[in-house]
Amino acid sequence: MALSSIIRTLEHSPLTSELLTKLNRQQSLSLNGIPRLPKGLVASALAKADQRLLFVVCSTLEEASRWATQLEAMGWDTVHLYPTSEASPYEPFDPESEMTWGQMQVLADLVERLKVDRLPVESSDLQPSLVQRSTHGMAIVATQAALQPHLPPVDAFKPYCLTLNQGMTWDGKNLDQKLAQLGYERVPLVETEGQWSRRGDIVDVFPVALELPVRLEWFGDELEQLREFDPATQRSLDKIDGIVLTPTDFGHIISQVLRTSKAELIQSYLSPQEQESFEEGQSLEGSRRFLGIAFDQPASLLDYLPENTLIVIDEPDQCAAHCDRWVEHAQEQLEELNHSLPCLHRYFDHALELKVNQLKVEGSPPLKVNQFQVEGSNLGQKATLREQSNNLQPANLGQKATLREQPTNLPPANLGQKATLREQPTNLPPILYLSELVEETTQNAVNLASRSVPVTPHQFAKLAEVLREQSDRRFSIWLVSAQPSRSVALLQEHDCPAQFVPNPRDYPAIEKLNIQRTAVAVKYSGLAELEGFILPTYRIVVVTDREFFGQHTLATPSYIRKRRRAASQQVDPNKLRPGDYVVHKNHGIGQFLKLEKLSINNETREYLVIKYADGLLRVAADQLGVLSRFRHTGTGLPQLHKMSSKTWEKTKNRVRKSIKKVAVDLLKLYAQRAQQSGYCFPADSPWQQELEDSFPYQPTPDQLKAIQDVKRDLESDRPMDRLVCGDVGFGKTEVAIRAIFKAVTSNKQVAFLAPTTILTQQHYHTIKERFSPYPINVGLLNRFRSPQEKRDILQRLKTGELDVVVGTHQLLGKSVTFRELGLLVIDEEQRFGVNQKEKIKSFKTQVDVLTLSATPIPRTLYMSLSGVREMSLITTPPPLRRPIKTHLSPYKPEAVRTAIRMELDRGGQVFYVVPRVEGIEEVAAELREMILEARIAIAHGQLDPAELESIMLIFSNGEADILVCTTIIESGLDIPRVNTIVIEDAHKFGLAQLYQLRGRVGRAGIQAHAWLLYPNQKVLSEAAKKRLRAIQEFTQLGSGYLLATRDMEIRGVGNLLGVEQSGQMEAIGFDLYMEMLQEAIKEIQGQEIPQVDDTQIDLQITAFIPADYIPDLDQKISAYRAVAAAGSQKELVQIAAAWSDRYGPIPSVAEQLLRVMELKQLGKSLGFSRIRPEGKQHIVLETPMEEPAWKLLQENLPQHLRSRFVYSPGKVTVRGLGLVKTNKQLESLIDWLGKMQGALPEPTVVGLPQSPIPNS
Repeated sequence: MALSSIIRTLEHSPLTSELLTKLNRQQSLSLNGIPRLPKGLVASALAKADQRLLFVVCSTLEEASRWATQLEAMGWDTVHLYPTSEASPYEPFDPESEMTWGQMQVLADLVERLKVDRLPVESSDLQPSLVQRSTHGMAIVATQAALQPHLPPVDAFKPYCLTLNQGMTWDGKNLDQKLAQLGYERVPLVETEGQWSRRGDIVDVFPVALELPVRLEWFGDELEQLREFDPATQRSLDKIDGIVLTPTDFGHIISQVLRTSKAELIQSYLSPQEQESFEEGQSLEGSRRFLGIAFDQPASLLDYLPENTLIVIDEPDQCAAHCDRWVEHAQEQLEELNHSLPCLHRYFDHALELKVNQLKVEGSPPLKVNQFQVEGSNLGQKATLREQSNNLQPANLGQKATLREQPTNLPPANLGQKATLREQPTNLPPILYLSELVEETTQNAVNLASRSVPVTPHQFAKLAEVLREQSDRRFSIWLVSAQPSRSVALLQEHDCPAQFVPNPRDYPAIEKLNIQRTAVAVKYSGLAELEGFILPTYRIVVVTDREFFGQHTLATPSYIRKRRRAASQQVDPNKLRPGDYVVHKNHGIGQFLKLEKLSINNETREYLVIKYADGLLRVAADQLGVLSRFRHTGTGLPQLHKMSSKTWEKTKNRVRKSIKKVAVDLLKLYAQRAQQSGYCFPADSPWQQELEDSFPYQPTPDQLKAIQDVKRDLESDRPMDRLVCGDVGFGKTEVAIRAIFKAVTSNKQVAFLAPTTILTQQHYHTIKERFSPYPINVGLLNRFRSPQEKRDILQRLKTGELDVVVGTHQLLGKSVTFRELGLLVIDEEQRFGVNQKEKIKSFKTQVDVLTLSATPIPRTLYMSLSGVREMSLITTPPPLRRPIKTHLSPYKPEAVRTAIRMELDRGGQVFYVVPRVEGIEEVAAELREMILEARIAIAHGQLDPAELESIMLIFSNGEADILVCTTIIESGLDIPRVNTIVIEDAHKFGLAQLYQLRGRVGRAGIQAHAWLLYPNQKVLSEAAKKRLRAIQEFTQLGSGYLLATRDMEIRGVGNLLGVEQSGQMEAIGFDLYMEMLQEAIKEIQGQEIPQVDDTQIDLQITAFIPADYIPDLDQKISAYRAVAAAGSQKELVQIAAAWSDRYGPIPSVAEQLLRVMELKQLGKSLGFSRIRPEGKQHIVLETPMEEPAWKLLQENLPQHLRSRFVYSPGKVTVRGLGLVKTNKQLESLIDWLGKMQGALPEPTVVGLPQSPIPNS
């Protein structure tokens, strides 16, 4: 959007009109001497001026990603990056689902928009939601592979697109069948693309062509409402008018066609196992191999485009060369097959030629590419047909006829409804060739003569002089900057007029500034790689942050499927499954068997059945708060307690005494920190705001909260000691960068400590890049620095000349002295040694300390949970991040080969991790034999530092495909192209190590894979099995914090609390131990412990969640747990709203459950341990409170009610209440106890006169 004003200026240029006239007359035009950014600006201006869809063809996916990122800033309504696989069409496996979904997204959008382009607005076939949608505001970027036949024809694809709009009618059973036909998987909870679920009249579905899942609410057969919802929270977001459901994979279309019309033909190509599954109605794996058999004329993306398309070929020579190499590789693989499949590949010029022919008016002779050349076009010059083109197979792909033998009236294979258009003459799609190389201007080639801005970064006086010179020549000047105010100020300091325009579409203001010859600054903090230029033919100059500050893009381009929320439900570490061991606060360790419904005295509720040594205990689901999972340190199974024994109570008392000692020690440490006084940093400066605004991503809510927490600590007068715990790639570094900037702008120095040399390199470059617009000096201290460089850095630290230093443990050396150290940032503290940790500890009483970690060690986590150390959790995934697919498998060469080939075929790179240096060369040699074409590098900690740095740079630049390495990559290494990691002998790694290693992939939004391999015949230890199961279980994003908790279970807590406390925790389980520790700390601190642990409700009320309301067991137990854990009436209202949203209207028995929980909250806050009937007339409130306390509560009751409440030691009797109906008993008690709360100084539950929770 920031660049839209520049495009508008280009649109209105006379040169644009001249170029369009030439382009439409000749049907092709070459623009030479034009680099990346002006390419996008000029192509957009031409397409917008002529009201055309823009279709850009690039040579590689990386270049296409750069184009797409730039176009998003250029004012297009929709920009699609169409992903394609570099794999051969004859591979036995289909492309990644992520890639297929991205293709579906583009095709569905095209099919829907084409309805608007072709049908009159008054047509009844046109849905109201589509009236404003057309192809004019759409841009699509793809590689040359998109021109290959890889899709079903449009006529075959369109019937599989199901449009659902509000108000339409559709039979529910038919919808379920249709979703199954389209390949959608029925699940209890919709979390990611291709899933659906039904709960009565509510259907959740995540269309693969959309960025968010959708909740469909039906009234009978009428679709009453559609709402997008957040897959992480399951809460509804915005209402929408309609959706388009496409198949989840093209294989469903191909298999259906083969099954109905080509069944006999396909049999000879299938193995016996494939034949069997095919006959059973399943889709074929690797079905794209059979595309040419299913369809006589498979389509390319060109066939789906409308006539009003401007085709742009970026660097045509590179596109043609890349395409032809791919064709030759595919041809070789086709010849290697034992049986012959139809040929599916075309040379580059052949693909373009077919599209041109298809768009001719029926009856006209086909126009050859070389004929374009005769007619004055240079299309043939850019992609010259080879002499063997006569032998190429045509679009029907199954026949042997050559291209020149085709009939002159080729039937159009695209867009289905061509018959209505053939009666009118149609224009050919103009083709625009763009090249950075400078060529002479001819009739059909124009040299735009773009050149770079002749300055180096930070030469502000020189830059101002250049801009003044161009302004004198009446060139319009544009500043595109993430810090526009700073850029403007720098130019103004050097007598160059400039002004920041906050709204890039404030065209009158911009035109006025252009007339005044004042540079126009617009804000851009996106991810596109921008570079300034001077374009004399358009009389325009654009300057970016690269010319000002030397700033480059922070992102590596790659295909990222668009999505607005992360599809990742947070892991519940307390999720109960039948067979799990649990701890009951009053009865000890038992085993959870099942959830069952019981009716007792006309009261129906659900109960968790817990097995004990002497029988079964049934715990009401609304009392889940008394249960927790039993986490312990041993490898054996725990012994079940007896409910009739006093052993459990004795155990708890023993542990409680021991815990008090720990609590006292912790509080001493806490008190020491509280007494320390530190530097109080000032509030944010304007520069701070400017830096934060330049962040190219939208911070997540958790990230913003962590930033606020850190700033609050910095601005207090107590030294900060905060742990920011967040998953890999969730934005911890940005939190640190903002804290560092705040410290430096307050005239303090900052030390950034990281455990590995490679990690320090990355942090150094990130910080230097972000701070480049500001006068901040950043240094690096690690083993890659020479002795002289180290001495220089140490001297500059001592004098205060160096503001920020990034380094390894060398920063902790005695020779390092700071002039004014104000902040210490530590990344992955658990990876430092004992002596280094002691040095770090000494810092914590002197300066502010910020620790970053994805998987904190148990001791760190334990202190944080105990409230002794401040902690911020970042658990919200960035919108584009995807959970990593984790595969646990015995080592097999075929599995390794498949895993690596799939990654290399999509243009990615692979980490291959081994546990030790010994034998690493042999592993690399095996991989070379296994995958001959792969480029393999080796990295480990015993290499010479210079050699290791060189290897890592080679790999990060994409010059090697596989990095065989040790755990040197474990921490922080960030190479977005790497999206597969293979870990050999995974059982030899610790859980935190496995998690960190897995986090090295999947950082670019691409579906990533982690393969955990162990020896085929190896008998794993129980602890190793638990580690591997845990890493596989916690595949969801944001589970690093939860993995650290699981790590406590597996590794044991001996090193965490010492032998004595380890035994205490072993006896009662981790969760109850932590709860008792929290209570002990509060008691010692003088905070009141609640008078009762829980309030048991024994009124004869039917209150439960019906099975037909929440059918899934996991979701039901989660719902019960949420209700039991609710701490206020507000939380219960939120739970009720969430249930209504997700599952529909709440049944009366579930409403009763919520009301019972509201009474429990009131009873607990007032000190009532149980509420039960007494005889047939009265209700008793059991309580340990003394009579004076009761009188205080009683005074808050209305006068006429006080006499009904009779106090006696141990209970309060409510006279006569047992005579009314149970519903009335419940409502009266909620009302009366709510009034009593007024006597409490700080009520924990706020009763409302009228509860929003519905009554039954």
